[in-house]
Amino acid sequence: MSDVTTNPAGPEDVPAIEALVREAYEPYIARIGRPPGPLGDDYAAIVADGRALVARRDDRVVGLLVTSLHSDHLLIENVAVGASERGSGLGAALLGIAEERAREAGVGQVRLYTHEKMTENLAYYRRRGFEETGRRTEDGFSRVFFAKSV
Repeated sequence: MSDVTTNPAGPEDVPAIEALVREAYEPYIARIGRPPGPLGDDYAAIVADGRALVARRDDRVVGLLVTSLHSDHLLIENVAVGASERGSGLGAALLGIAEERAREAGVGQVRLYTHEKMTENLAYYRRRGFEETGRRTEDGFSRVFFAKSV
């Protein structure tokens, strides 16, 4: 992880972000029965809004963090890690950046959600100190919601 850098995404990063998101989420299509939500997001708009951070190794985008700040929490809208980086600690580092942003903004909580059939994510977030706060269907997706105090 030591030679991975993070910085705000720029317009030139959009094609690499879209490729990373496809790599991260397309394997779930068969399990969920439809493309996961992040596959339909407008990354050019997200980048233009300043909500995307990319992680790079050797000038290659290998991670993505998309957040939005709310009055009482920071929402992690997307955290994606390239297959080559899985198990490297990059995902935990990106979650840590989100937690730091929440503290800097003066909000006491980080929230996120994932699909109930993405069972690896359910276990991963619990291991990172997130607690399940509810389950409901939104936009046709069966989502599990998590929160973590920071």
